[in-house]
Amino acid sequence: RHDYGYMQREMRNVDMNADGAAAMQMPANDGVKKQDISNNTSEANNRNEPIVHEKFDQIAVRKNLQETAFFFPQLQTDKDGNVIIKFTMAEALTRWKFLGFAHTKDLKYGIFSKEITTQKNLMVVPNAPRFFREGDEIFFTAKVTNLTDNNISGSVILQLFDAATMKPIDSLFSVENTVQPFNAGKKQSAAILWKLKIPAGIQAVDYKVIATAGDQSDGEENVVPVLTDKILVTETLPLNVRGNTTKNYSFSQLLKSTTSSTIKNHNLTLEFTSNPLWYAVQALPYLMEYPYQSSEQTFNRFYANALAAHIASSNPKIKQVFDQWNTVKSDALLSNLEKNQELKSVLLQETPWLLQAEDETARKKRIALLFDINRTSYEMKIAIKQLEQMQLPNGGWSWFSGGPDDRYITQYIVAGFGHLQHLNALPEEENSKAMLTKAIHYSDNRMREDYEKLIKNKAVVNDHQLNYAAIHYLYARSFYPEIPLAEENRKAVEYYQAQSRLNWNAQTIYAQGMIALGLYRSGDKKTSAAIIHSLKENAIFNVELGMYWKSNSAGYYWYEAPIEVQALLIEAFDEIANDTASVMEMKLWLLKQKQTNNWRSTKATAEAVYALLIHGNEELMSEPSVTVSLGSKLIDISDEHTEGGTGYLKKSWNGSDVIPEMGNITVSTSNSANAVSWGAVYWQYLENQDKIANAATALSVKKKLFLLHNTESGPVMEPVSASTEIRIGNLIKVRIELRTDRSMEYIHLKDMHASGFEPVNVLSEYKWQDGFGYYEETGDASTNFFIDRLPKGTYIFEYALRAQLKGEF
Repeated sequence: RHDYGYMQREMRNVDMNADGAAAMQMPANDGVKKQDISNNTSEANNRNEPIVHEKFDQIAVRKNLQETAFFFPQLQTDKDGNVIIKFTMAEALTRWKFLGFAHTKDLKYGIFSKEITTQKNLMVVPNAPRFFREGDEIFFTAKVTNLTDNNISGSVILQLFDAATMKPIDSLFSVENTVQPFNAGKKQSAAILWKLKIPAGIQAVDYKVIATAGDQSDGEENVVPVLTDKILVTETLPLNVRGNTTKNYSFSQLLKSTTSSTIKNHNLTLEFTSNPLWYAVQALPYLMEYPYQSSEQTFNRFYANALAAHIASSNPKIKQVFDQWNTVKSDALLSNLEKNQELKSVLLQETPWLLQAEDETARKKRIALLFDINRTSYEMKIAIKQLEQMQLPNGGWSWFSGGPDDRYITQYIVAGFGHLQHLNALPEEENSKAMLTKAIHYSDNRMREDYEKLIKNKAVVNDHQLNYAAIHYLYARSFYPEIPLAEENRKAVEYYQAQSRLNWNAQTIYAQGMIALGLYRSGDKKTSAAIIHSLKENAIFNVELGMYWKSNSAGYYWYEAPIEVQALLIEAFDEIANDTASVMEMKLWLLKQKQTNNWRSTKATAEAVYALLIHGNEELMSEPSVTVSLGSKLIDISDEHTEGGTGYLKKSWNGSDVIPEMGNITVSTSNSANAVSWGAVYWQYLENQDKIANAATALSVKKKLFLLHNTESGPVMEPVSASTEIRIGNLIKVRIELRTDRSMEYIHLKDMHASGFEPVNVLSEYKWQDGFGYYEETGDASTNFFIDRLPKGTYIFEYALRAQLKGEF
């Protein structure tokens, strides 16, 4: 019998008999640490309720509700040689499947499968929702089961706590009669319910449901996230200032914030630095914590850890900063919100702003954790292993598992490894060479197939036959001259290189940048220099915005993404022309596009971080001389405690501390005239969903709910309206109509549902519908659709929900 720290309840012996009918009896109190629960007697008096909480305080509650039970068994044999297995079980009251496997040294083996039931004579089983949503009214239910041979009577209590502080919050949820009596006949159950009104301002609720009857008792404790009924809106104002300058800014949205009575300020953040690399440092945790499991995102987790290790080891002063941050104690990181990974996942997907640290020490600790060498090494190994598992037999990757191989995603990952190699940030110990070689050969073969199709279709090969897939391939392939090109593929690659030389001036600026880098690395310095010269002639120079291109605006294809375009052109100007002045001006435009902790997406953020790291690491420790005033609040950066001498300052004001007058901003610098200080103010607020204007785009979405009925003539779908009565157990069909007037790529469609509904389909999988493929992921609070190719047209997505809880949602 082994008792590990996270196994909090010791089970009785498990006897595996011949017919497989194994039962496990859970003791009432032994093996459980006493929990300190604050009495909420004042609340009880306010509701004219007897003060009976004390008798529940000594009752241990079940907390370890994991869906799988892990243990290291200590095997013993009885007098007949039968093996007795004893172990500590998880605390969920349910039926478990026990799988056993045994083998001898000469590989003789045996397997068996048994079912085990964990139960008690008196059991309380709450029927909690997966999440609460602010503004809802919900009936929280629980079932009390009596497995004894006698009728029993007792009482049940519901206790609610703020999961972040563990303070009682029953009154905030308007809970009446928290203690309720029950009567349960022998082998019978009794139902209990409490009506809750979900308030605003609570991130997550820790609930305890405890039942007691005579000397029998049971309790369960778990955490439920609370999602907002509002949408987080982020307004940004860049504050980039050149040396010896005083500038006034007007944050008009913040100044006008009093015009809406429903706006709730969440946060106002000022950040400033004389070196843009610190923006890259701040963005790396975003790459690490993004929750969706695509192959592109799996690679970006590896990418972020590799860059973190590279930055931390490239400069001793930098490492000292992160070591200092990592030693700061922060209780906020030890709260239930951080410990509970399932809860953290829901909050991260649905309300990511709630996981942003509320104080400076916690924020620094979160970033410093990313730069811990042991941790980054471990995370990189996990990500590489996942990428290997996701790679298809032909060497390509799909966007999501189960989908077809995707040339762009594969080439994106190949180019990403090339970025790390170019920065000397690819760890030598990570065995990615075999995986990369397979992916490169996959890309080589696709190019040969494209060329063979041209010949088979009798195309005029001297005409313009260059496409974006070929251009992106030549760019990604250019990072790996050491990986030999198969002879059968050489003619195709040389053909598309020749096409690049002939037709580069007919391409977009993104394609021109990739062509220039590909040709430069293959030895064609003349054409690549001509491309850079042309790009510079067509660029726009602006004191406020830096250097950019008019055509660099958002589109609907991967090669029309503005952040990625600018990052690629920074790489081209740096490597081919060594034009430091232009690179700094281009970084200015890039920094103006930053949105709090990221650039629009993980892919854009990864490319922006790469561009900022180019020739920037050695200047990381410079300090600006800047004074910023937000209304009456004056911040002198030279006097403020910047991050360990780095000159990077980040200051935040939460909630009620944010006032409209802070939208009047003045920035003064006393640096040299050639110096540039980068800064920005981010204002985040919560607004009712109906106050948010719909964006006018090429996409339109309509959503309808239908109540399913079974009739004598078959199933019938009734549209759900405000007057429709939905009963517990009813099946609801969600129908989403997605319409687009042009073709698009890599679309993420997220559909949220009410907390009273339970998804019917709980398995995430790749689906095909009328020749159209997409990945459907079911979450606790939403269903996500990931579409790698979306041709022009109208598409219908459907999935089912079941009404699980009573209330108004």
